[in-house]
Amino acid sequence: MKYNIKLIKNPDMQILEEFLFNAIYIPEDSNPIDKSIIYNKEIYNYIEGLGKADDIILGCEYNNKIVALSWSRILSGDIKGYGNIDNNTPEIAVSVLKGYRNKGIGTALLKEHLKVLKKNYNRVSLSVNKENYAVDLYKKLGFDIIKENDEDYIMVLNF
Repeated sequence: MKYNIKLIKNPDMQILEEFLFNAIYIPEDSNPIDKSIIYNKEIYNYIEGLGKADDIILGCEYNNKIVALSWSRILSGDIKGYGNIDNNTPEIAVSVLKGYRNKGIGTALLKEHLKVLKKNYNRVSLSVNKENYAVDLYKKLGFDIIKENDEDYIMVLNF
């Protein structure tokens, strides 16, 4: 599969919303959730105003269509990200459209994003549902679990 990973400077809000919703882990055996969930402040904060100086957005393009997106930012305001560990560490999110999963696209995108982050930061964090198969990928790439609750892990990769 031939794809192109590129930096995205001026993200389209409709695309960001699509990938934000797609990034929400929904177990196979659960009922579908309404897309309006992304407008909850705690979730929408991940993309609202995305594109500022410290925000990094990478997209993976296949056949002239963005099929995966990764973004990182420091959410240090009143509403912090689920994977926030402090006001200096960016939190990363990765979203791959359903028809393009398990093809190595998300892994390649994440690795490229980590290379970019490594230039300016000492570490990166994320939040992931314990049932999400991506947990194994994050562990393989060197992320460590530093905190957990009933549903999620907070993981950190030190560079």
